[in-house]
Amino acid sequence: MSTKLIVVVVRREHDALLRRLLDAGFQVTEFSSLGGFLRRRSDTLLVGVDEGRLDEALQLIRQTCSTPAEADEHSATLFVLNAGRMVTI
Repeated sequence: MSTKLIVVVVRREHDALLRRLLDAGFQVTEFSSLGGFLRRRSDTLLVGVDEGRLDEALQLIRQTCSTPAEADEHSATLFVLNAGRMVTI
């Protein structure tokens, strides 16, 4: 089974997402970032996921990063990349 890498650019209020991903057993790396996706300082999460759990991870991210109906902005930008395989050393 191949591995996917989900790159999640989220607002700084991302603690709940990080906690939920880790509690669900996903491997997550977090770092601060600055750029144009959210037009402010944000955080980026790198999430290594077996292809069979991709939908589970995406659903968890959608549930946690919901945007209020009155908001003009989005809460997160996601990229799903083929990683081939994940090696832990």
